[in-house]
Amino acid sequence: MNTNRMRTATAVVSATALALGLAACGSSDDDAGTGEESPDGGVAIGADQSVGAMEDFGVGTTFQATEPVTFSLMYRDHPNYEVTDDWSIFEHLEQDHGVTFSRTDIPLADWEQKRSLLIGSGEAADLMPVTYPGQETQFVSGGSLLPVSDYLEYLPNFRQKVEEWGLQEEIDNLRQDDDKYYMLPGIREIPDVQYSVVIRDDLWREAGITEDPQTWEEFAEDLQTVQDAHPELDYAFSDRWTDGQPLGALLNVMGPNFGAAGGWGYANTWYDEQADEFVFNGASDQYRAMLETVRGMVEAGVMDPEITQSDDQAEQKFISGRSAALSSNTQEITAHRTKFADAGVDAELRLLVIPGGPFGDNLAASRLSSGLMIASAAAEKPHFEALLQYIDWQYYSDEGIEFAQWGVEGETFDREADGTRTMKEDIGWNAINPDASEQLNADYGYSNGVFLLANGTTQDLLESVMSDEIKEWTRAVLERKETLPIAPAARLDELELEQTSLLDSQLNDAVQAATAAFITGQRSLDDWDAFAAEMEGLGASQIVETYNAAYARQSD
Repeated sequence: MNTNRMRTATAVVSATALALGLAACGSSDDDAGTGEESPDGGVAIGADQSVGAMEDFGVGTTFQATEPVTFSLMYRDHPNYEVTDDWSIFEHLEQDHGVTFSRTDIPLADWEQKRSLLIGSGEAADLMPVTYPGQETQFVSGGSLLPVSDYLEYLPNFRQKVEEWGLQEEIDNLRQDDDKYYMLPGIREIPDVQYSVVIRDDLWREAGITEDPQTWEEFAEDLQTVQDAHPELDYAFSDRWTDGQPLGALLNVMGPNFGAAGGWGYANTWYDEQADEFVFNGASDQYRAMLETVRGMVEAGVMDPEITQSDDQAEQKFISGRSAALSSNTQEITAHRTKFADAGVDAELRLLVIPGGPFGDNLAASRLSSGLMIASAAAEKPHFEALLQYIDWQYYSDEGIEFAQWGVEGETFDREADGTRTMKEDIGWNAINPDASEQLNADYGYSNGVFLLANGTTQDLLESVMSDEIKEWTRAVLERKETLPIAPAARLDELELEQTSLLDSQLNDAVQAATAAFITGQRSLDDWDAFAAEMEGLGASQIVETYNAAYARQSD
């Protein structure tokens, strides 16, 4: 295993999204609540902001408001499970916990833009879920967000899980230049290993392949073997999740095994552990090696060069037999099987255990996932302490996350004597009861990313909604892979954020365009040095120098 690790910056900055937030900046007000320090150094909440709060709330306590409370909620409305007022989750939150919401429903397609506009105009909701680490940075300077790190004493379940699961280092990477953090992330007990490549295993076996590839080079060789055995295929591999970013899922999964970050996980900066400094990711030798591997598949004719096609186009090629492999995940494989069955095709599908690469057999480090932001204005409202208690129970307590994942015992699921949960027969979710007449998320509101951070959080809950096949695949990946260490954060101050936001955006755009061109052969990899010089001209060194200066400052 290569121990000379270079890691992505899980930075507290998401500079590509900063321009809108910085344009709306005003003065920051970190002294929410009473402004007085609590015994543990945080900010104490006064009696006027404790309406509806429980006096004895702690780990293991079911949150129940002492009087009805209504929280404003910025709701991301997913087209696969469009929100309805009569969902069971809303009914039980009101009846059993005294919680109702004043919702601002925002369609998924408009989510990020509308969220930014509402926050920038001072109309942020009390509660803003579905926020990924780094996305909050653009709003910090405007004073719209609550510095949640000031109120940790009111979040006992969050604190307990961070400590038990050893997540403090990752949480500290969320801190901004003022040493506070402004979001509560989704947290996982185990790494997230949902994504890989799904293959037509029947075609693989017919080609004589019965074992998963150990490396991405072996994967390319397997594609060639399958292509040779099945000349009716247009391409052995035609990929999706590409129209928003070239090969977003594939390069994201490959990156940790090459010592780079790509696809959905791309960032311009990468931490070189041996040198103890940040380097420019998009023009590194490691990033080039990853592109060379994919370019080789395209050049050999085993991978479709249409790497910006729509998801529908790629899936249609897979279902119709024009391709035999596709990027997928542990949830989508069920939908693939349904589509093959509907098409009358007897296909056997299997997710590959993620291959390794020249940098090792690795998973990305972070166990943080989609979380939530709280409006700073919430600290002045009568229900502020109750809001924190509700958040801590719903998103971080064992009881709350089970409720968000499975629903209500006796209504949506039954519990066996040994604790095993069984979904009601007429309710389905993913691979559980796939032919059921109702869906847990669409008809009841549970298993919904708005109320369930990190898609389950605990290993028990994550595995409880997996089929035996997916549970075995997940365990196989975790047993084989080494999780990369946590990279340090570079806490850029407000001026540095403003200076780098435009550079970061234009560099990211240039790297993504070049990535597509290098992979498809529109640009030769022999032209790499010229490409690196172009990135220098766009400010690559300036970005890196700014990150390293911020990193050195916080290390002093």
